Amino acid sequence: MTIEQNIQSAEAIIFASGDGISFENLKNVIEIDDKQMEYIFSTLEEKYNTEHSGIILVRNGGTVSFVTHQDTADMVYKALNEKKNSPLSNAAMETLAIIAYNQPVSKAFIEQVRGVDSNSSVQNLLHKGLIEEAGRLEIPGRPISYRTTPVFLRNFSLTSLTDLPKIKSEKETVQISNDISLGEEKYDFDA
Repeated sequence: MTIEQNIQSAEAIIFASGDGISFENLKNVIEIDDKQMEYIFSTLEEKYNTEHSGIILVRNGGTVSFVTHQDTADMVYKALNEKKNSPLSNAAMETLAIIAYNQPVSKAFIEQVRGVDSNSSVQNLLHKGLIEEAGRLEIPGRPISYRTTPVFLRNFSLTSLTDLPKIKSEKETVQISNDISLGEEKYDFDA
């Protein structure tokens, strides 16, 4: 295939994948090497990642996907009217912050930090696809551990977990649940 056909194929596959496709899978399907894959990504980013495009190409860790440009996100949300994307409660945000900064973690750890039962928050985050099971911990009882997902990264406009805001001090790690909220309140993080 020509490079133009490879670009067209990659574009169609990424679009159809919805939540994204791994670089390796895409390379194997199109049968190209790393250098050609980088050229394809650069070409698609040049095409889509402009202020005039309604969608952008995003690389998240080892995956690539098309996402809605932030300037059009509200209109897309209204058009689709998805209940799944309803705002997170304060309890869910606290739980998500604990998981994001300490992953993988058990529900018992989350509840120890929060001081309350967190089952409904964990179930809500699982339902929204923001977290996933990460296996079982090698401790007595072998509890299920949880970690964030690429959906979490995409929804919070992060490329990787290293892009999470830095917490002011280790002592405030436990207090992070008091500092994070949605809406108009500020995040209490160092930039």
